[in-house]
Formats: sequence, C-alpha cells, structure tokens
Amino acid sequence: QVQLVESGGGLVQPGGSLRLSCAASGSISSIYNMGWYRQAPGKQRELVAAITSGGTTTYLDSVQGRFTISRDNTKNTVYLQMNSLTPEDTAVYYCNHGRSWGQGTQVTVSS
Repeated sequence: QVQLVESGGGLVQPGGSLRLSCAASGSISSIYNMGWYRQAPGKQRELVAAITSGGTTTYLDSVQGRFTISRDNTKNTVYLQMNSLTPEDTAVYYCNHGRSWGQGTQVTVSS
C-alpha cells in the first residue's frame, strides 16, 4: 500500500498563497489518479484537484484558475499550488491515491 505524507499547510491571509506537497512511498499505480481533497468543519470531504499519470488535470469549479496541481514523477511527489486564497478555502487538505490517504494538513485562511 502506498503511504502518503502531506506538508505545507499553515495560516495565511486572504489573497495569499500556499503550496502543499504530498510525498508518496511505495508502488504508485498508473491506474489511479493522484488527488487533493479537502474537508471543512461540518462539511463533506470534496475533491479539489486531481492529476492522471499522463498529466491531465481536473479541478473543483471554485478553485479553477487559482489552484494548480502538478506532479514530479522522479520524486513521487504531488503538489498543490494555491493562490488568491479565501476564507472559504479553510479546511484540512488530504492527498489521495486509490485507497491510500495522507494524514491531512490544515490550511487556515484568515486575517
């Protein structure tokens, strides 16, 4: 099973930026996408962005144009660049690959 470790969360002011990283260890399958999900208090977990092994990306409508997902296959790492952050982006962000989940990293957008 793949182990996923997220990093890069924190507190940022509205309009600011953060870059999340997800380092994967183990065997990465080309069948499954790499994805970033988030879960805010009292809300369901939602898919924020995903990237296929071939590099095709998809985004949640509300983050389109502000967030960018990318992957470095040489480092088995997936990134989520988040720009123009708003308080509505506050959540715990999780990395996903197939049935594997990371532990989550908190992103808080507040002045």
